[in-house]
Amino acid sequence: MSTDVSLPVLTAKDFASDQEIRWCPRCGDYSILAQVKKVLPTLGIPKENFVFVSGIGCSSRFPYYMNTYGFHGIHGRAPAIATGLKIARPELPVWVITGDGDGFSIGGNHMLHVLRRNVDLKIILFNNQIYGLTKGQYSPTSPVGKKTKSTPYGSVDNPLSPLSVAIGCEATFVARSVDVDIQHLTMVLERAAHHKGIAFVEVYQDCNVFNNAAFDFASKKDQKVENCIYLEHGKPLIFGANRDKGIRLTGDGLPQVVSLNEVKEDDLIFHDEKADDPSLAFLLARMRYPHLPEPMGVFRSVERPAYDAEVMRQVNDINAKYGPGDVNKLFNSGDTWEVK
Repeated sequence: MSTDVSLPVLTAKDFASDQEIRWCPRCGDYSILAQVKKVLPTLGIPKENFVFVSGIGCSSRFPYYMNTYGFHGIHGRAPAIATGLKIARPELPVWVITGDGDGFSIGGNHMLHVLRRNVDLKIILFNNQIYGLTKGQYSPTSPVGKKTKSTPYGSVDNPLSPLSVAIGCEATFVARSVDVDIQHLTMVLERAAHHKGIAFVEVYQDCNVFNNAAFDFASKKDQKVENCIYLEHGKPLIFGANRDKGIRLTGDGLPQVVSLNEVKEDDLIFHDEKADDPSLAFLLARMRYPHLPEPMGVFRSVERPAYDAEVMRQVNDINAKYGPGDVNKLFNSGDTWEVK
C-alpha cells in the first residue's frame, strides 16, 4: 500500500468517531484503539475505504469508535461477515476485531476457516483470558486453575493457544504484541496492514476489573526483558536484561534456556519468519511463560495466493469463457413447475 500524494493528509484524529468510548478506565482496549488510529493514516488510503467488522464483547465495540465504515456483527461471526464483504468488495481493506471468547469459543469454527483460506483480512484478537462484557467468566484462553464466576474452584480446562491454532491453520501472517508496549504494537500492526493475505495479531490485553495483572510478566518494564523474547527475522533468540541468555534446541528437539557464557550464538535457534514450513513458528508459539520466555513479534510472514483474489480470478476466467451469467435464465432452466 503506497501513499497517494493526491489524497489529503490524514491523522489519527481523522479516524476518531464522535462516539463516547465506553470501556472501563485503564482498559487495554484504549491503547489498541490508539495504535490502530495511528497506523491507518500512514497507509495512504481514504478513511471511507476502511471497514471494521466485529462480533460480541468489549473489544467488539471497536467499530463505533472508528470514523470508518463498520459492522457490529453477532457472536463469533465476524470472520464470516468479513469474508463475504471482502469477496464482494475486494478493493476495501477489511479489519476484524475480536476477543478470546468471541473468536475462539462460539466463533472458533469461523476462525479456523478464515485462517486456512488466507482471506485478505487483518484480524486483531484482544486476549484478556476472561469474558469481560458478561462480567468475568472464564474463557477458552484462561489458564488452568483460574477462579472465576463460572469456575469458582478453578478452571480444569486446558487453555487454547490462539497462535498455535493460527499457525496450525497455516495462516500466512501471525504475530503477538502487548497492549501497553506502544512502539512494538505499532510495528506489528503496520506489518499486518501491509501483508497481502490473512494477518492474525494476538494482543495481550489487560482487563483490570476481572483479570488484572494477568500479563504483568510481558508488560512491566522490569519484568518483560527477562520473561520475553523479541523476535527478529534472521537473528538468534537472545533475551535478558544483559542479553546474556538464549534458546537452543535439546537433542530431543525441545527449546532450552542457555547462558551465552557457556554456548555460542551460533548454537542458538535463529528466527526464520519466512520459512514455508510452519514447524519453527509453531515451536515458538508453544513457548509459554513461566516455563520459558514468551516470544513477541512476528512469528510467520509468508506469501500465498489470497482467497478473495483467487475467487475473483476464477469468476473472471469463467466470464471470459462463457460470458456474464443470467440469474433469470438460471432460475428458469431445467425442470420448473408452477404452483397454483
